[in-house]
Amino acid sequence: MNNVNIDGKPITPSKVICIGRNYVDHIQELGNEMPDEMVVFLKPNSAICDELISFHQEPLHYEGEICLMVIGGEFRAVGFGLDLTKRQLQGKLKSKGLPWERAKAFDDSAVMGDFVSIDNSDNIDDSLSLTLTIDGEVIQQGGVELMMYKPQQILESLKEHFTLEDGDIVMTGTPKGVGVIEAGAQFHGVISSAQQTLSESRWRAQS
Repeated sequence: MNNVNIDGKPITPSKVICIGRNYVDHIQELGNEMPDEMVVFLKPNSAICDELISFHQEPLHYEGEICLMVIGGEFRAVGFGLDLTKRQLQGKLKSKGLPWERAKAFDDSAVMGDFVSIDNSDNIDDSLSLTLTIDGEVIQQGGVELMMYKPQQILESLKEHFTLEDGDIVMTGTPKGVGVIEAGAQFHGVISSAQQTLSESRWRAQS
């Protein structure tokens, strides 16, 4: 089983729960329909990794996300993550009305940085945000303020459908600016709140 680090200590998530189409600008940049309810899909533990790859049967796309970790049934930690996507395959599956898992939940498709503890879910306010820089250029920027579904709303909805184990990770969606991962590119992801850096992660994309 794959681990992630929280405050420097390993923990084993049983699953990663992803919220799709949670930023209006991202929905528009991909030409998707606006959902009338929250879009949810899963990645297994085998998807979790700490290395960034650029190719898996086809070129991969990156999606930077605020990731929240469940401890004791609440969001108690935050980190930066990359949801990797086989965009060509996803397009084919969507056109046929089929599930996305083969395009979203493959091995090494949930790239996770380190997590840091936060007090509780009530402290996650509109100032919590992410910034993704690639080769020194800011590519993605956004956060809770722009989300269609806020973290506490996401948590309460997920509890209606899933048993949330300690260490489970919720990827809360991606702002606009997604694109193809180029081998050798330097990725720098930052999670901040009230202009204070909480967590940052760096990767060099592997071929």
